[in-house]
Amino acid sequence: MSGPLSTLKILDFSTLLPGPYATMLLADMGADVLRVEAPDRVDLTKVMPPFDGKFSTTYSYLSRGKQTLSLNLKQEGSVEKVKELVQEYDIVVEQFRPGVMDRLGIGYEALKAINPNLIYCAITGYGQTGPYKDRAGHDINYLAISGVASHCGRADSGPPPMGIQIADVAGGSHHAVMGILAAVIQRQQTGQGAFIDISMTDAAFALNAMAGAAALAGGVEQKSEGGMLNGGTFYDYYQTSDGRWLSVGSLEPQFSARLCDTLGLSEMKSFAMSQNPEHQQKLKTGIKEKIAAKTFAQWREIFTEVDACVEPVLTIEEAAEHPQLKARGMVVEGDRGDGVVQRQLKSAFIGLA
Repeated sequence: MSGPLSTLKILDFSTLLPGPYATMLLADMGADVLRVEAPDRVDLTKVMPPFDGKFSTTYSYLSRGKQTLSLNLKQEGSVEKVKELVQEYDIVVEQFRPGVMDRLGIGYEALKAINPNLIYCAITGYGQTGPYKDRAGHDINYLAISGVASHCGRADSGPPPMGIQIADVAGGSHHAVMGILAAVIQRQQTGQGAFIDISMTDAAFALNAMAGAAALAGGVEQKSEGGMLNGGTFYDYYQTSDGRWLSVGSLEPQFSARLCDTLGLSEMKSFAMSQNPEHQQKLKTGIKEKIAAKTFAQWREIFTEVDACVEPVLTIEEAAEHPQLKARGMVVEGDRGDGVVQRQLKSAFIGLA
C-alpha cells in the first residue's frame, strides 16, 4: 500500500475492537499489517450481526487493508513462525491480558532478543501494572471506574450505555496509534525500540479533560446535568413534534442571540450567558416548548440558513448522505475480504493517504 506509513510492518495479534481498529488506522495510512488469527479462538466481531454474505460487517471493516495468517499459538512450530516473522515485522500489537504472550514464549523480552529494534504495543483494560491488571473488563467498565460515566446522562436516570465504544476507540485504539508513531520517531532518532503499555482505563480517565481539571484542581465534582456541557444549561438536545431531535450548542453570545431570535425568544437572550440556574432552566424550558411545536424537517430547513450551532441528530445512514460528510469523502468502498466491495467508514485522515 502507498501512504506515509508504507515503511512500517506490523504484526497484529489483537481481537475485538481496540487493537484491530488501531491497526486498521495504521493500514489506512499505508502500513503493512499482518493479522495473526487463532483458528480455535472466537472473535466476537466475526460472529456479531449483521452479516454481508458470510462476513460480519464489523469484522470486514476492521480487516480493511490487512493480510491474515491463521496460526494457533499453542501448536508446535507456531512460536518459531512468530519469531521468524518478527525479524521483518518489527512492530507488534497485542491485546491479551498481561503475561499471556510471555507464557506462550513470544512476549516482549523474547521477541526483543531477536529484533532489538522491536516496538511492542500491549493494549489492555487496566494496564500491565496495578491490582486490576489481570481483571476482565469491557468499555462500559473502563468508563465507569475512570469517572467518565459519573457525569454523563440524566440526573434522574443515571449514566447511559454509550452508542459508541469511547474507552475502546478514543482510549485504546487512538492512544495505541499515538504511542506507536511516537515510538517510531524515537527509534529513528535513537535506534531503540520500545514497549508501549496502553491502559484503556488510563486513557478514559485522561479523557475527562475539563471535568477532571475542575475536580482535581478546583475541588468541584461534576454531576450529571450539572455542568455547562452535560445538560446543566441550555446546551442540550431537544425533541421535535415528530419525535426526532435537534442539538443546540449556541454557547457564544452571537450564536445564542440568533437562536433566541429564530425561536421567538428574544426576551431571553440575556439568560443564555447567565450563571443563574433559574435563568438557564427558563431558557431551556422555552427552547423545549418552541422546538416541540415543529417537525424535524421544518427545523432542519429553518436552521440550514441560521449560523447558530444548531444541527439535527442524524442516523448513521443520514449522516453518510449529509453534504458535508459527502464532500469530505467519509464513505468509501472497501474489500470485505473476498474481493467484494462494501460501503465503509473512511478513516479521518484527509490529505494523508
